Amino acid sequence: MTHYTLRSPVLAKGPERSFWLQDAGASPITPPLSGDQTADVAIVGGGYTGLWTALRLKEQQPDLRVTILEADCCGAGASGRNGGQVHSWFAEIDLLTEVVGETEALSLCCATADAIDELESLQASGTIDMDLRLDGWLWTASSRAQEGAWQKALVMTQALGEDRFVLLDADEIARRTGSRASYMGIAERKAGTVQPAKLAIGLRQLALSRGVIIHERTPVTAIEPGTTVTLRTPEGSLKAGRVVLAANAWLASIPELLRCMYVVESQIVATEPVPDLLDEIGWTGGESICDAQAHVLYYQRTPKGRVVFGRGSGKIAYGDRIGASFNRGTEQASDNRRELGRVYPELKTARIEHDWSGPIDCTADHLPIFDHLAGQPNIFFGIGFNGTGIAQTPVAGHILASLVLGRDDRWSRSALVGISRRKTLPPEPVRYLGAKLVRKAIRLRNDAEIENRRVNPVVRFISELKPGR
Repeated sequence: MTHYTLRSPVLAKGPERSFWLQDAGASPITPPLSGDQTADVAIVGGGYTGLWTALRLKEQQPDLRVTILEADCCGAGASGRNGGQVHSWFAEIDLLTEVVGETEALSLCCATADAIDELESLQASGTIDMDLRLDGWLWTASSRAQEGAWQKALVMTQALGEDRFVLLDADEIARRTGSRASYMGIAERKAGTVQPAKLAIGLRQLALSRGVIIHERTPVTAIEPGTTVTLRTPEGSLKAGRVVLAANAWLASIPELLRCMYVVESQIVATEPVPDLLDEIGWTGGESICDAQAHVLYYQRTPKGRVVFGRGSGKIAYGDRIGASFNRGTEQASDNRRELGRVYPELKTARIEHDWSGPIDCTADHLPIFDHLAGQPNIFFGIGFNGTGIAQTPVAGHILASLVLGRDDRWSRSALVGISRRKTLPPEPVRYLGAKLVRKAIRLRNDAEIENRRVNPVVRFISELKPGR
C-alpha cells in the first residue's frame, strides 16, 4: 500500500522569525493533537491556503468537521514572512492564458480582484486588523532591459476591456516612492500592502470562531491513504474521509509533487523605523513596489516607517532537503542591502533590524497546481504559489473546497486543476545543478543590466533556461 512520509519542517525561532511575526506578537497556541482523533476533512498546513480552504468549506457546509494540523503556529511559514504585497493576477494574465485559456484567465484575474475586495471588507468590518492599505501596486523599470516587462499584461487587459493599470513616468514614480531609481512602469490601482502575519492570525481567529478545529505544533509525519485517511503526528493520529495538503514547500517530500515544483529561499530585510527620513524624501504611502529584474525586487513602507525590502530567489533546495540554513540566509542578505542602497541612497546608513529567509514552493510555469494525488481521490493538494498568494489563496480556497465537496462548478472545472497537464522538471541531480547554474547566470545578467552594460552572450543564454518567464 502507498505510504507517504513527510519531512518535518525545520522551524524558525527567535530572531530567525520574520519581522512580521515578531511585530504581530505572540498569540495563544492551540493544543497539539494528542491521541486518536477524527474529522470529516483534515487540512495539513495552517497558512493562507489551509485557512482559506477551511473557511470556504465552512461557508458551504457549516456542520462539516474540519481540522487543521499545523507544524508550528498558523502563519509561521511563507504566509507570515512574505513581502506583504497585495495585487491581483492581472499582472500574470499572459501566463494564465497560456495554461487555462483567455476566458478562464480573465475569470481568475477578476476572482483575485474580488479577493482584494473581501480583504478590504474584513478589515473595514473590524473582523481582521491586517494593516491593509490599498494605495496601489507599482511594477517599474530601473534599466533599459526592464522596460516594457509589463507590456503583455497591459495590452491583454486593455483588449479585454479591463481598465486595471495606469502608466507611470519617472516623476510619478518618484512622487509615490521617494526614489529616482525607477523611471517608468505601470500601477494597479486597487492593490497595495498588508501585514501578512496579522492577516494569517486574523484568518486563524476567524476559522476558530466558525468551528474549525486547529492543532498547532502538530507536524504530520506520515499519511496512510485509504477510504479513511490516517495522518500520523508525534503524539497521535487523525482519521478523515478527505484530506487537503496545504503545506507549501514541505510538500516536496511527495515525489509526484516534486516533479512539478522546486523550492527556493526568499530573503527579506526590514530597516529600523525611519519615518521622518521617508517623509522627507516623499515616500508616505502604502504602495507595494516591484521592479522587473528576473530576481525581482519588492518593497514597501510600513505604517510605522520601516522599509521592508526583499529580493527573489536565494538558495535552491536539493530535492526536498530543506534544512535549517533556509531560515538564515548564508549570504546575510548582502544582495538586499546592496540593492536597498541603490534604490534608496538616503537609507545607506539606516540600520537593518530584521533579516529573515525561508523556503517557498515554485512551479515551472509560475502558477499554482491543484489536484488529488495519483490513485488517491480523497487526498487533495494545492502547490506552487511562487511567493504571490495574498490575493490568490482566497481563490485557491474556493478551488480546493469545491474539489473536496465534489462540486461541479467553475472552481472544480478550473484548468489549474490537473497536475498531468503541467510542466515537469528534471530529476536530481540535474535539477539542482542546473538551477544553481541558471541562478548564477541570472545574477550576473541582472548586475550587468541594472548598470545598462552588455550581457555576456553565454550568460544570457544560460539565464534564459529558467522555467517560466
